Amino acid sequence: MALRVLFIGGTGTISSACARHAVAEGIELTLVNRGASTLRPAPEGVETIRADVRDPEALRAALGRRTFDAVVDFVAFTPDHVRTDLEVFEGRTGQYVFISSASVYQKPPARLPITESTPLRNPHWAYARAKIACEDLLTRAYRERGFPVTIVRPSHTYDATAVPLNFRWTDVARMRRGAPVVVHGDGTSLWTLTHHADFARTFTGLLGHPQAIGDAFHITSDELLTWNQIYETVAAAAGAEPRLVHVPSTAIAAADPKVGEGLLGDRTHSVIFDNSKVRALVPEHGATVPFAAGARQIVEWYDAHPEHAVVDPALEALSDRLVAAAQDTP
Repeated sequence: MALRVLFIGGTGTISSACARHAVAEGIELTLVNRGASTLRPAPEGVETIRADVRDPEALRAALGRRTFDAVVDFVAFTPDHVRTDLEVFEGRTGQYVFISSASVYQKPPARLPITESTPLRNPHWAYARAKIACEDLLTRAYRERGFPVTIVRPSHTYDATAVPLNFRWTDVARMRRGAPVVVHGDGTSLWTLTHHADFARTFTGLLGHPQAIGDAFHITSDELLTWNQIYETVAAAAGAEPRLVHVPSTAIAAADPKVGEGLLGDRTHSVIFDNSKVRALVPEHGATVPFAAGARQIVEWYDAHPEHAVVDPALEALSDRLVAAAQDTP
């Protein structure tokens, strides 16, 4: 009998790939979201329910008396979002999967590789702290009354529409015209980029898995790249010669605190993940899309969709200021 699974979301970078893979695996999939996505449309064979997931009464009304083998929330970011899910789904699902983030792990990490037992602490990034608070709430619900939670922590996951550079497509456009781009630190810290199709294949294996209940797993590629290599790989895909200017992450954060949060709270630090825990439950786990191939997909997609290849004037100006300051520094 096919698994009955509900995705809250389903058209984002990660969730769209998970939806496609779930359908391919024969899962009976229902999506709940507020509107259709033209960027990442739902695959054929999926039922879509239109409802405001932040309104418990509207969500209950939309779902009626239906129950599910698994419910996955891709768009819960605060404890209030999780409380709504507990209120709506407790007693009507055999598994509730919370999509957290690998940014919750201790920053800077005291030791590598990072495992699921690495402490959760991130004083630099409000987003990560909110995810930790969500995890705490769900873990307490599991311990106190057996709420069937599984926590999944993606790291930096991308698709063809998501440029994994600090200033996104603006950096690609700058490299193509020969302008310098800003790379944080000295560019040698190690990072992990995971293609969303690779994430989805492993993730789907956790759905309905009894040994995943009450536990947490990260899902990442095992490919390690320095940030210099990431920029050089995208530049090669774009047919450009990169001019990399290295700027301390603290200087970038001082110039733009919003950008700085994600740097100081995540990308500044070298990360190496041990995926043996999820591989024990999902033996087929493994990355099949190296970033060199993923970078080509990104550039090809943007070149085919020039309406999305937008240079952000604010990021352009920020790049120019940071480059000028770095070049003036003796």
